Amino acid sequence: MIKSLTSFWLFGLVLLFISCGLGKDAEKVIFVKDSNEWFQEGRASWKFDGDLLVGTSLGGSGFVMTNKKYQNFTLSLEFYPDSGINSGIFVRCKNKEISNTDCYEMNIWDFHPDQESRTGSIVTRSKPLVNVETVGKWNSYKITCKSNHIRTWINGKLTADIYDDDLSQGYIALQATEPGRIKFRNVKIKEF
Repeated sequence: MIKSLTSFWLFGLVLLFISCGLGKDAEKVIFVKDSNEWFQEGRASWKFDGDLLVGTSLGGSGFVMTNKKYQNFTLSLEFYPDSGINSGIFVRCKNKEISNTDCYEMNIWDFHPDQESRTGSIVTRSKPLVNVETVGKWNSYKITCKSNHIRTWINGKLTADIYDDDLSQGYIALQATEPGRIKFRNVKIKEF
């Protein structure tokens, strides 16, 4: 009786584990305060203000980057840029040195001098399919990388949709450069 009751409870815990989304396909928050799963690099300042990750640049460039490489995933986050910041989300970075040729850079910079590389673009690979205005308010960014198919949405609008075989996996980074400030929150990843 005790053995069958124990088995029943273990089975129930497994079902609870799966139904709560704690299994393999669960969404995970990344860039969490006091975590050793990421590091910062460069001359921008990064700090937590409550649940916000705030990047401030006085002209230098800086990043926060995962210690883990990711391959197929959906990355979702919210961002709040001021009018001066040049920011972006870098995915599948080949190395821990950031560039828009060794990473896919999803730009956040409404006032980019080259509007083909403005917010919503994948820099050097795809101009934005639609223009979105993001300065001075909270916005959502969703990025899906599945095999060689990469798509991005800002505030629910599809901004990029490409097939590219250059980079199959890599690190994820957030950027702050140019004089300004960017806030991020709810940075979540779901691998598949």
